Amino acid sequence: MRKLLNVLYVTTSDSYLSLENNNVVISVENKKKIMVPIHNLESIVCFGYLGVSPALMGFCAENGVGLCFLNQYGKFLARVTGPVYGNVLLRKEQYRVSLEESECVDIAINCIIGKLINTRTVIERAIRDYGERINVFKLKKVSMLIKNSINALKESRSLEEIRGIEGDCAKIYFEIFNKLIVKQKKSFYMNGRNKRPPMDNMNALLSFLYTILSNDIKSALETVGLDPYVGFLHKDRPGRVSLALDIMEEFRAFFVDRIALSLINRKQITEKGFIKKESGGIIMDDDTKKIVLTAWQNRKQDDITHPFLNEKVKIGLLPYIQSLLFSRFLRGDIDAYPPFLWR
Repeated sequence: MRKLLNVLYVTTSDSYLSLENNNVVISVENKKKIMVPIHNLESIVCFGYLGVSPALMGFCAENGVGLCFLNQYGKFLARVTGPVYGNVLLRKEQYRVSLEESECVDIAINCIIGKLINTRTVIERAIRDYGERINVFKLKKVSMLIKNSINALKESRSLEEIRGIEGDCAKIYFEIFNKLIVKQKKSFYMNGRNKRPPMDNMNALLSFLYTILSNDIKSALETVGLDPYVGFLHKDRPGRVSLALDIMEEFRAFFVDRIALSLINRKQITEKGFIKKESGGIIMDDDTKKIVLTAWQNRKQDDITHPFLNEKVKIGLLPYIQSLLFSRFLRGDIDAYPPFLWR
């Protein structure tokens, strides 16, 4: 099994990253602040405009350490990668399957079933934990609607039908998302899902975390030799990591939504850490980003029993495990892609 390494997140906008004796050196105003051994890192993620030395970029590419650049909102900008790994026959099969709608439908159904089951689990756990403080009737109604949608999904025969079911479920889920927030309700609320840029604190937090998750899954897919840009549910588009977005569906509620709700309900973050820009978009300040990223990294260290492998693994390894299972499916080692189901 792959070793779970660390991700270095750099959030200070005036940092400069360089290489020194196989270490990443972070300098601010020409003063060295932090030195981190590269052999302990899986990737480096930089927020805002940062200078990076060519030597560091080359070293990361040669040693399989991802180097990713995001803007202040968390939107993906660019990524430095080395040679493509894996069996070319695996990628050729991926490309072939992506052109066959009937095969894409089977894959897409499994991915979205995983998403909807995990979404229901978030709702049901909120009912269990906060039943006396939330509108249980409304939440149970939405949970049942999603359950019915899962049954309808199994009978789908086209990608458009699958996208329609998924879109309807996402709409009713985010309509009751505010009810899952039991603390700081006035500071964190949603008037629907919005992004590019996010227009409220809740959407800013979710968008930030979804971007981090997307980057983790993209790295995992590249590690097992798959092309993250060729998906089965999400349409091909220049610059879009369609397969990463496909796999990401089953992790949205389990990974991102749970962390976001926990940070708010435990008052680990507050509205003071969110800044409104002249454009109306909302960003987090550096201190809040650090709190969020620390919670993210801590969550990745938790153990969970994988429902398909029936083995205890670190949560941070789940994107890699699902990518590995997807490659095994394409090779014909297993009959279907088994999505991650949170019980």
